Amino acid sequence: MKILDSKLKELAEEYETLKDQLSDISIIKDQDKYRLVSKRFNELDGIISLNNEIKIIQHDIDDNRSLENSEKDEEMLELIADELQSLNDDLAKKEKTLISLLLPKDPNQEKNSIIEIRAGTGGEEAALFAADLFRMYSYYAERKQWKLTVISSNPTGLGGYKEIVFNLQGKNVYGDMRYESGVHRVQRVPDTESSGRIHTSAITVAVLPEAEEIDIDIDLNDLRIDVYRSSGCGGQSVNTTDSAVRITHVPSGLVVTCQDEKSQIKNKNKAMSVLRAKLLDMEIAKKEAETASARKSQVGTGDRSSKIRTYNYAQNRVTDHRINLTSFRLEQILNGDFDEFTEALKLIHKNEMIEDR
Repeated sequence: MKILDSKLKELAEEYETLKDQLSDISIIKDQDKYRLVSKRFNELDGIISLNNEIKIIQHDIDDNRSLENSEKDEEMLELIADELQSLNDDLAKKEKTLISLLLPKDPNQEKNSIIEIRAGTGGEEAALFAADLFRMYSYYAERKQWKLTVISSNPTGLGGYKEIVFNLQGKNVYGDMRYESGVHRVQRVPDTESSGRIHTSAITVAVLPEAEEIDIDIDLNDLRIDVYRSSGCGGQSVNTTDSAVRITHVPSGLVVTCQDEKSQIKNKNKAMSVLRAKLLDMEIAKKEAETASARKSQVGTGDRSSKIRTYNYAQNRVTDHRINLTSFRLEQILNGDFDEFTEALKLIHKNEMIEDR
């Protein structure tokens, strides 16, 4: 804990400053500033209180060790040993909690997210599974009270999606959804299969933190913008004007399209939001690669080409391969109840960060 002493001293000084500010009449009158000060004060209050509890336990441990060194009675020594074991266990738990509170927060954790679902191997069955996952995330968004807005989609004739891109807005969206990035496999008998043979299909999910204009500075000279007539599945025209938009970011080679809106301006704005998110995601990936520890993270954003989860219909089973967690609640999970995976992944990711300290 010695490496944390300077940080804790710094936070204790900030805590005292904030305490004084909360009684400052000029800050009380400024409600926006008062809310910010109060929020930070409450955050630090938990850290300072926990650190004080740790100091008390450490003092009790020292007292018991002194007694142990001077005590001769065997029965008393056993009691002291039991007490020391209990205190050390409690100390270890509280120190781990304190470290987790001191870990730097992901600056993108509270951002809204843009989600891309793309059908991979499996043809029409993969497209149908893409639709199933879109519904799963829609139900999850409802449970979280998030707002879902479709940005673009490429539906198939049987009700699937070759691709669907949507925005989620709400509390801590990226923090909860980031672990969904990767390859999702499904093992089931397709509706189109007459022989009853189980097929394995796959789709990819990308979760991008939504970027504001202040997050990503895009030079308009770097963009090539094309407009064209949008079309639906089967190629039939769904618009008689050039409302669909394709934006190419020349330096990176990124291409974003949007055709769901009848308005060219709305399609352009949606496409720009996706482009900003993709560019921010590229920056995050670059920084993570630069600062990655020697030990590969088990549950980080990771390689999106890697298999992360399998949905097996015959066995009513969903398995997350990153943490070897299996649940036999397929129907509930597809109805948006997959918090057991999200929370387990969050916990392991936090533990990895603690171990890397």
